[in-house]
Amino acid sequence: MNLRPRRREEPEITLTPLIDVVFLMLIFFMVSATFLNEADMELSLPEASLEPGEQAYSPIELAINASGDYYVDGEALVNQQTDTVQRALEQAREGRPDAPVIIRADGRTSHQSLVTALDAAGRASIENISIATVPEDD
Repeated sequence: MNLRPRRREEPEITLTPLIDVVFLMLIFFMVSATFLNEADMELSLPEASLEPGEQAYSPIELAINASGDYYVDGEALVNQQTDTVQRALEQAREGRPDAPVIIRADGRTSHQSLVTALDAAGRASIENISIATVPEDD
């Protein structure tokens, strides 16, 4: 029988794994953080008023109903293709090259119909585009 007391080893804390975990967490948070650089971009936001301003030309109205049919200045287009909308906008601009375009879309119009209208206006080199809305009742 061994009656000598056992020599107990002193417990020690190894810091290497702890440092590794903290370092990995630091790298994870640095990589996943989003850095906002809002000061790099200067924006001039538009202002709205209740009274319409003076316009040199009457605006071109592009209306879209709930089923996705297009109307340029009240005249229905034969189909819903981007090229058709583009040609109709170009024809409407012939006498008034700087006329703005107002898009009036039904609230139930599909997103694709509105994107098609904006794409057609961009292809027709129209830069002044507005989307008409109605104010909410308070």
